[in-house]
Amino acid sequence: MSFGAAVTPRRFERYLSSLRTLIIPICFFAAVLSATGCKRTERATPKNPENKSGQEKTILIGLIPEQNIFKQMDRYEPLAAYLSKRTGVAIRLMVLPRYGNIISNFISGDMDSAFFGSFTYALAHKRLGVEVLARPVSLNGASTYHGLLFVRKDSGIKSILDMKGKRFAFVDKATTAGYLLPAAYFKKHGEQYRTYLKEIYFTGTHEDAIYDVLNGKADIGAAKNTVYERLAEIDAKIRNELVVLERSPDVPENGLAVRKDLDETVKMRLKAALLAMDKDQEGSAVLKTFGAQRFIETIDNDYRPVYTYAQEAGLDLAAYDYLNE
Repeated sequence: MSFGAAVTPRRFERYLSSLRTLIIPICFFAAVLSATGCKRTERATPKNPENKSGQEKTILIGLIPEQNIFKQMDRYEPLAAYLSKRTGVAIRLMVLPRYGNIISNFISGDMDSAFFGSFTYALAHKRLGVEVLARPVSLNGASTYHGLLFVRKDSGIKSILDMKGKRFAFVDKATTAGYLLPAAYFKKHGEQYRTYLKEIYFTGTHEDAIYDVLNGKADIGAAKNTVYERLAEIDAKIRNELVVLERSPDVPENGLAVRKDLDETVKMRLKAALLAMDKDQEGSAVLKTFGAQRFIETIDNDYRPVYTYAQEAGLDLAAYDYLNE
């Protein structure tokens, strides 16, 4: 966090979340939540434990920082517990401070699986051969999302012609909605955003990009429509004071993908458990907490719009530098 910038409560919360994740990425529930006074049972077990309880091994599933660490864990913990019970494989969760950290953790060998955003998956598949298994269908029946470009209604910005010399809030260089959309948008209009805009910066989360534009910190922002719509339902200012100028093609919702050398039996158990969740009472209850109707089978070809969009934006996924500057 830059101490030269104004420290809002929202940004300070995200900064604390990042610190907690970096300092204790594996066992933070025992330490972080204890330190904050929250009472939550530690569900993680040591990696590769002896097979005394019938569990073959422990696998680590990474989560992208779509929202703050506590919201992410509240959403994914019940799912992890259900999958562990159904597969006989102990599951640990880890929220990463940046989208690109998931790829780095796969390279280092720590990560076995992750719920990837569409662009992060495309990068990881191209570089590491990760294999996608399934993705959720939301409560409204959608299994895809798209990116949005938005401004304040009173900004006077109607098109790219009005963006020259303005400040743009990206989310992360490894996101479809928070980076790939605006990169392709400027390229389509024959402009280099780095020279066309006065300033760019990365917020780290979709929520922060939305609120930075709403609060006048940035002139233009990009974010995921599902996050935008969820916030608009609870904050009338987003509905009344922001306007969407552009949207990306639909891309797959965050799906579970595994490293290519993960044991085939474990892969099949995970996939089968996800696809059958809506068939039993416990699974249906977990899905409701997760915010989904069911999981559906997902394959690499479902990400064709992401690969095409990256090509249109002039990005070489095999050599792309996904780290924020």
